[in-house]
Amino acid sequence: MKNIEIRTDPRVESIFNNYPNSVRKKMTSLRELIIETASDIEGVTDLEETLKWGEPSYLAKKGSTIRINWSSKNPNQYAMYFQCTSRLVSTFRIVYKSVLDFEGKRAIVLQPKEDLPKEALKNCITAALTYHKVKHLPLLGM
Repeated sequence: MKNIEIRTDPRVESIFNNYPNSVRKKMTSLRELIIETASDIEGVTDLEETLKWGEPSYLAKKGSTIRINWSSKNPNQYAMYFQCTSRLVSTFRIVYKSVLDFEGKRAIVLQPKEDLPKEALKNCITAALTYHKVKHLPLLGM
């Protein structure tokens, strides 16, 4: 794991602090997995952590935005969101149909009571953070 520059909007921390205790640890683990994965990607030297639509969002220079969120409207799940016009989720469905759950063309849905499927998520995060370099490849090079 190499050191990358992470630019964090200070408002992100307050979003994590406002999650209920029951989901805060899961959301923090997902955040850490995104940062750890970004650090392992060749060519990714910086990661922006900001808010989009009031949700923690992550973007690398040649990538597509990843958003994560939990909502009291659906308290038994949390999700990782991707740009719905990209090939990301449709490709993830092909590669990880037996490992991950999805919502339409835009999200991987996770269950707070289950362990994170880290290897599958790391591959999905890598594809998103390098999307503009891999979008022409079959199955995004996964």
